[in-house]
Amino acid sequence: MQAATNIRTGQCHCGAVRFEATLSDGFNSILRCNCSYCRMRGAVVVMAGSGGIKLLQGEDALTSYRFHTETAKHFFCSRCGIYTYHQRRSDPNKYGVNVACLDGVSPFDFHEVPVVDGVNHPNDTKRRGGRAGTLRFILAD
Repeated sequence: MQAATNIRTGQCHCGAVRFEATLSDGFNSILRCNCSYCRMRGAVVVMAGSGGIKLLQGEDALTSYRFHTETAKHFFCSRCGIYTYHQRRSDPNKYGVNVACLDGVSPFDFHEVPVVDGVNHPNDTKRRGGRAGTLRFILAD
């Protein structure tokens, strides 16, 4: 059974898309990726499992983008352009949720965020996924 703190609501910038995310492991799965798309998008994500995304409104405003192998589906609002979540390539039964879209959460709440090596994706290299580094947020004095 999921803890109540693992169930979070979220939305895009304009509010057209609203969703509920059931986080797999709370915020313990926080990460960024350095693949070409994620590097440009710049989002910090947290994981939700199969059935972990429930659209509350805005299905008509939600659109998706696929590239390379077209396995991963990146969902975003067609009105304001904000990336909300994606179905993962490495495990299509899991979702990465943009923490900036979760109500009451900011990517700057996390002082250290692991960055996974999406440039050398395990589905391409047949090796276990690696870590590319750590993104740190340091408060100004």
